[in-house]
Amino acid sequence: MTRPLVITEDHDLLDDLLRISAAAGTELDVAHTPAHARPYWNRASLVVVGADLADAVAAVGAPPRPRVLLVTRDTEDPGTWRRCVSVGAQAVLELPEAERRLADEFADTAEPSIRSGLVVCVVGGRGGSGASVLAASLARTGARRRLRTLLLDADPLGGGIDVLLGKEEAGGARWSELVAREGRVNPSALQAVLPTFGDLTVLAFHRGAVEAVPAEAMRSVLESGRRGFDMVVVDLPRYLDAAAKEALVRATATLLVVPADVRGVLAAAQVLSGLQESTGEIRAVVRPGVLEAEVVAHSLGLSCAGVLADQPRLASTLNHGEAPPLSPKTPLGRFCAVVLDDLLCEQAAAQGHHT
Repeated sequence: MTRPLVITEDHDLLDDLLRISAAAGTELDVAHTPAHARPYWNRASLVVVGADLADAVAAVGAPPRPRVLLVTRDTEDPGTWRRCVSVGAQAVLELPEAERRLADEFADTAEPSIRSGLVVCVVGGRGGSGASVLAASLARTGARRRLRTLLLDADPLGGGIDVLLGKEEAGGARWSELVAREGRVNPSALQAVLPTFGDLTVLAFHRGAVEAVPAEAMRSVLESGRRGFDMVVVDLPRYLDAAAKEALVRATATLLVVPADVRGVLAAAQVLSGLQESTGEIRAVVRPGVLEAEVVAHSLGLSCAGVLADQPRLASTLNHGEAPPLSPKTPLGRFCAVVLDDLLCEQAAAQGHHT
């Protein structure tokens, strides 16, 4: 495993960087001149250039590479951003304010496998549209395909997403144990404390009085999910709080579940206006009704992910504490399989485009 490279002659800055990397559990290669850095430049997992040597690094014409950061302790220096561009850095980190961000960057290099999982948000256009059932079923479908999947309950008043899995009695942490969390959460540690069933890990609310999830806690869990899981499915409330918006800004796709009737479309349009402030890729999931799916999608100005037909005896199954069947013969099973196929194909195409 390659180590991060630090290029600086500033001993005080180096002391800070060594302390931060030690806290993140990583070791550094250190170069005090651009010439000493040359053998490590291309193979380092991350390059951190001190502002004191940025001009010298730029002068030697180091080849462009990803994951270069410019670090400074002088927030008033007007030449900082010029140096950032000249050295090919992706960001400027000002210490001590950016210590947590830098610790996260160092820690990322220590993880043997960094994933960039799908983040799929599901939200109902109207109450009772079946969005939570769809979110739980989509997560179960991913886990059945051996995708490491994290199902996040982001609706404090939804009654608990774990109930839809028939797993509300399972041991493990709920949001109440994680709401004080800020900063980095290790994916393996997250999975270890949460209820996990094969490849499916679930973070739900406990029953009883609950409070909204702080944005910082949701951000930490989502970033951990993206790093350590193949897919994160988030069940969103219709009223978007700060935590819900943290999920939306990271969403690969957002599914808006819309009943195909006039009131359903009007209600979904109100929800949609909030979604569009935080995310871009929104698709309509149409529930059967008096309107055609094409009319529903066109009225909202959205592409249609498909029609999710009613599933026989669904309410009875859920009331018996059982998860809905997801065989290819069921409407939920067929729909989730098609949606997941589409998302995975799009992800593969995007990764191929960037390689």
